[in-house]
Amino acid sequence: MKRIAWVFWGFLALLTGLWLMADTLLPAQRGYFDFRTVWVQYTGVIAMGVMSLAVVLAVRPVWLERHLDGLDKMYRLHKWLGIGALVVGTVHWLWAKGTKWAVGWGWLTKPARGAGGGAAELGAIEAALRGWRGTAETMGEWAFYGAVLLIVLALVKRFPYRLFAKTHKLLAVAYLVLVFHTVVLTKIDYWAQPVGSVQAVLLVAGTVSAVIVLLGRIGARRTAHGTIESLERFPALHMLETTLLLDERWAGHQPGQFAFLTSSASEGAHPYTIASAWNPQDRRISFVTKALGDHTGTLHERLRVGDRVKIEGPYGHFTFEGDAPQQIWIGAGIGITPFIARMKHLAQAGARGPTVVDLFHPTAAIDPAALQKLQANARAAGVRLHLLVDGQDERLTGERLRQMVPGWKNASVWFCGPAGFGQALRADLTAQGLPDDAFHQELFQMR
Repeated sequence: MKRIAWVFWGFLALLTGLWLMADTLLPAQRGYFDFRTVWVQYTGVIAMGVMSLAVVLAVRPVWLERHLDGLDKMYRLHKWLGIGALVVGTVHWLWAKGTKWAVGWGWLTKPARGAGGGAAELGAIEAALRGWRGTAETMGEWAFYGAVLLIVLALVKRFPYRLFAKTHKLLAVAYLVLVFHTVVLTKIDYWAQPVGSVQAVLLVAGTVSAVIVLLGRIGARRTAHGTIESLERFPALHMLETTLLLDERWAGHQPGQFAFLTSSASEGAHPYTIASAWNPQDRRISFVTKALGDHTGTLHERLRVGDRVKIEGPYGHFTFEGDAPQQIWIGAGIGITPFIARMKHLAQAGARGPTVVDLFHPTAAIDPAALQKLQANARAAGVRLHLLVDGQDERLTGERLRQMVPGWKNASVWFCGPAGFGQALRADLTAQGLPDDAFHQELFQMR
């Protein structure tokens, strides 16, 4: 989380610093309209900068994963950038439209337009762009309204995922219109400054990414197909285990990674953590899904053995790396999935991970068949399993964890489960001496 926070605020600071090299928030005349002009330009640069980066992240660039600690963190950054674009874009809109309203209401008197400026060699370009000014303002305004609606819908968790996945793509259209708006209305002098060069790179990268989104080519090079071989339900846990046989396009995965699975074109791709180790000779892969919504709640009714599905991935860096002599795993509820994959990997490789692994599994209920599988996986991998059932066992807290694992300060902690639970454990353990970078949390939220 700290890494993406640094990236978010650092990106804003970089854009601000580059803009200040080209302009100033305190114009020489210091009249309202001069002040309004620089703020419209500044907020425009910031809004389009963060929106461009958000669009680039939307195409799931694998080369950025390691730098941002996984696609789950990238999507959290994508969300922050979207909110940032919404906030700054609204301020930009208020400076632009609010002033026009004030002039129309007679509260302000618009000064006569000057002759303009800029380098002589750019005069023809500036003249051409000014001819598009009215069109760019109108199109940008309506694109802004559309973007606001789509971003707000994306933030409303009650909005169905299948509709979110479809409507969110329309942001690419709004973005392309806003690129035109930006190119026409950005102060011409900026393009000869570092801020203009950076903005140009961002706009080009964002435009290419938006086209990829609209063409449905996200993850195209990382997509394989498979056939459902088996389906096993665990009714007490409201879970379904699905095993697929994959074609040769799947290059394998590491335990702890996830993939996007498409079983219905109308529903679209959904992200699921992989619950199996990879064996290239076997080419089988398993997912464990929990009924948490309309889609996952009906999977057991809609999926059939023999169905063809599409799988994109793998993604994520929740891969148990590090040289700590001990690891503590905490898989709450359906968050147990990456740890199942890791235990299967250790057993399959005939290897052992760190000297000691303690796996805590807080759960609201137990299913005998699922519990038997989990215990067998733990034994095969040499992992110490601690099952904590709500209503029967004491709740897992940082204090209890420290009591049960005496060597916790020398361990790396891997958490997958409810975000608030993980944040509470991180705060407790780091306050008691665990290095912050020793706590790894999967932020498995795609919106």
